[in-house]
Amino acid sequence: MTDPRRQKLRSRLADKELLVAPGVFDGISARIADQMDFEALYMTGYGAVASHLALPDAGVATYSDMVGRVAVLAKATKTPLIADGDTGYGGLLNVQYAVRGYEAAGAVAIQLEDQEFPKKCGHMTGRRVVPMADMVDKIKVAVASRDDGNFLIIARTDARTTLGLDEALRRADAYAEAGADILFVESPESVDEMRTIGRSFDRPLIANMVEGGRTPVVDKKTLEEIGYGIAIFPVLGLLAAGEALRQAFGHLRESGSSIGGDVPLYKFAAFSDLMGFGAVAAFDETWRR
Repeated sequence: MTDPRRQKLRSRLADKELLVAPGVFDGISARIADQMDFEALYMTGYGAVASHLALPDAGVATYSDMVGRVAVLAKATKTPLIADGDTGYGGLLNVQYAVRGYEAAGAVAIQLEDQEFPKKCGHMTGRRVVPMADMVDKIKVAVASRDDGNFLIIARTDARTTLGLDEALRRADAYAEAGADILFVESPESVDEMRTIGRSFDRPLIANMVEGGRTPVVDKKTLEEIGYGIAIFPVLGLLAAGEALRQAFGHLRESGSSIGGDVPLYKFAAFSDLMGFGAVAAFDETWRR
């Protein structure tokens, strides 16, 4: 079944203006971002694993863990959801299940990467990649497995950090030939490297803007000039929420009260409405005897 959000995203990527997608990691972050008229949201694997399992993004989350998060976030939002699918959770048959599962769960795109299992966050060291031919087969299976041709396949290569930029470019080109709709060369280490990536491909490219990561965080105009089509900010919300919690809980521990805390708080009534308590009240009003 065709989801209009998928067609909308595919059509949007034909434009030259950069599409900016915030990272969402749980129902609260997804609901808040969904209200802000972004053109897409990005389900961050780093954040989803941290919030759901309190564990590092190091290959410990299963397909069942992650497809469940996709379903929750896609159901809670109207904005197109791009979802991290790690390595596809195994071999070629696993990739088929992952693509079909993410599509059925409501994502508009799945991101697959060429790391060895267990994978690691793309801005950590020690990442190793599978042979290029193995990832090419994964992309071919992913393309053949989708029911909706507008469900996008994102091919990510992590080769830059250990094998160099030239190898990363060679791999991205092979993944494009295999049918990937969007290319993601992970963790370039300078703006010059980003410009080289931009000159190398005519398909939509993802820039991964990780505050404190290996890639420079640059402004929207520069990313557009380089040739990126999508900029994801996977941990911006996660880091902001984490610091706010650290400060709020720190004040509570020190003073024994929330009085005098200086962390801005979401208004309780507005937050309750965000979570759907207005609909609960309306239901009660209709059906209360």
